[in-house]
Amino acid sequence: MPKTELSQFEQDLLESVRQAKSGEHARVHTPEEIQARRPGRPVGSTAAVRKTPTTIRFDPDVLDGLKATGQGWQTRVNNAMREWLRDHRR
Repeated sequence: MPKTELSQFEQDLLESVRQAKSGEHARVHTPEEIQARRPGRPVGSTAAVRKTPTTIRFDPDVLDGLKATGQGWQTRVNNAMREWLRDHRR
């Protein structure tokens, strides 16, 4: 029986499995282990104070500028609004 060549994808897949089995990367989970996991977030991984989802409208240039500041821009907006409220409450 002639030996067939593996595609690059198949070679990469076998290498990934080898690395996972040797512990070089994350371990391999069986389908049974994956199904046995409980859905949702791990216990204790959510904040004690939940934030309330809302809709707010920004001018496109303002929103683009906020998003351009990178990951965490919504938290920075929240903190800026909290600071503004603290400084402007009567």
